[in-house]
Amino acid sequence: MPKAKKYRASKNAYISPSQLTMAGFESPYSQTLDPNNRWVRLAHKIPWDILVDTYLYQLNNSETGADAINPRVAIGSMILKHICNMSDRETVLQIQENMYMQYFIGYTSFSTEAPFDPSLFVDFRKRLGIDQINGINEKVLGLGTSNSAKISENKSDLSDPPESDSPIDDSTIVEIPGTESPVENHGKLITDATACPQDIAYPTDLNLLNDAREKSEEIIDILYSPDFHNKKPRTYRKLARKNYLKTAQKKVKSKREIHNAVKKQLGYLRRNLKNINLLLDQHPSFPLNKKYHKYLLVINTLYDQQQKMFTEGSHSVEDRIVSIHQPHVRPIVRGKTNAHVEFGAKINVSIMNGFAFLDDFSWDAFNEGTRLMATVEKYKQRFGCYPEEVLADKIYCNRKNRASLKKHGIKLRAKPLGRPKAVDVEHVRPGERNPIEGTFGQAKTAYGLNRVKARLSETSESWIATIILVLNLIKIIGVSTCCQILSMLTYSASCLVESLKRNLRNILALNFLDNLEFKTN
Repeated sequence: MPKAKKYRASKNAYISPSQLTMAGFESPYSQTLDPNNRWVRLAHKIPWDILVDTYLYQLNNSETGADAINPRVAIGSMILKHICNMSDRETVLQIQENMYMQYFIGYTSFSTEAPFDPSLFVDFRKRLGIDQINGINEKVLGLGTSNSAKISENKSDLSDPPESDSPIDDSTIVEIPGTESPVENHGKLITDATACPQDIAYPTDLNLLNDAREKSEEIIDILYSPDFHNKKPRTYRKLARKNYLKTAQKKVKSKREIHNAVKKQLGYLRRNLKNINLLLDQHPSFPLNKKYHKYLLVINTLYDQQQKMFTEGSHSVEDRIVSIHQPHVRPIVRGKTNAHVEFGAKINVSIMNGFAFLDDFSWDAFNEGTRLMATVEKYKQRFGCYPEEVLADKIYCNRKNRASLKKHGIKLRAKPLGRPKAVDVEHVRPGERNPIEGTFGQAKTAYGLNRVKARLSETSESWIATIILVLNLIKIIGVSTCCQILSMLTYSASCLVESLKRNLRNILALNFLDNLEFKTN
């Protein structure tokens, strides 16, 4: 069966939004759009030139190779996908039908054609990794440019920064002269960690062994060739499947039933791995491609882990594999009420002025207390000074971190160590750490952080980093001045405001006349 032909994106050249246009010569497409639409407002807030340079740097094809698609289309589509929490296919369809989304990604006229094939999202995520997305996040917020206060590598004097539209409060950015005078601490840092569950089935030993056995049978079918082998090895796949379903389909399973079922699946998988090695020995060259070679390595590792746990009677092993399709995923013990163990990446996020920054990312579980000072140092790299105070969970507040924060003159807002005092002292008011918890809730509920559907490790990292970027973009377009609010009032509301103004003037005038008449009498 021939493969379906994929529609690739058009390679229209990128046009900088900073390019000047004469008044009256705007395109009819831009003249008919509502300037208060959220996509139009967000398109004007994003520094597209800086983002496009980051994307083109990853391609490294400025001199050789074919021209890439419009970088604004690639970056804008990823932003749209996570803001609306849509699938890859749905994102392409929405862009195809929505003129405001097409304006956001840089179109100069409405088009009924799909911008690109949905499979290109995988390439976009590979090109924009977690480091690139974090850099874009800081550049959108006005950091990492000439208006941010940080010491250059050559220790040269900083020039006067130009005016900018950075959403970060300028009072938190401290100018550092060329002298070695100490810098005062400014700002408040809130930090916490959370897990980002992957979109995988809940792993059990029986299900994992069954998946590995079925994949090993598939590898045997690929390796067997009549030219090199006399007889195809027996796999007993029907019997193995029957034994698996006999236990897996029961609503209530005893420990003895699970133990016997796991033992049988280990025997089937051991036989298949032995046959695979015999088939490989008779091939003149290695016949498996990269995909199935990876599966073979994962299955061997999974068998060793399951055999060890079965022999020792335990349920834990180092670097335990919980999915043969995503072997990079690890179990993260959280101790929550609804989910004691989550399967995915663990991230450490910090909040500054309501804007989120992704400080740490790891597929393995880590102790949050070991990452606090690294987060504080990243704060100094971004803003040029240490924070004035830090709000963190109890696990961050160990003795080593308390001593390090005290050394830098940073106040830790947390309960002190030792025996509590007779008189209760409120060290942290209730709700002070709500911004970080609200950020996690918003990211997981509205933008898909609770179910990462990317399957590769690098694409999953880009997925999570893009959600952090989207949180900041939503906050940027949510900040409106009083003039913008009044301009968006309806006609009836504006008439009501004018009526209230007239009535207020009449009341003030009557009171003035009454006072004047009283004085004359």
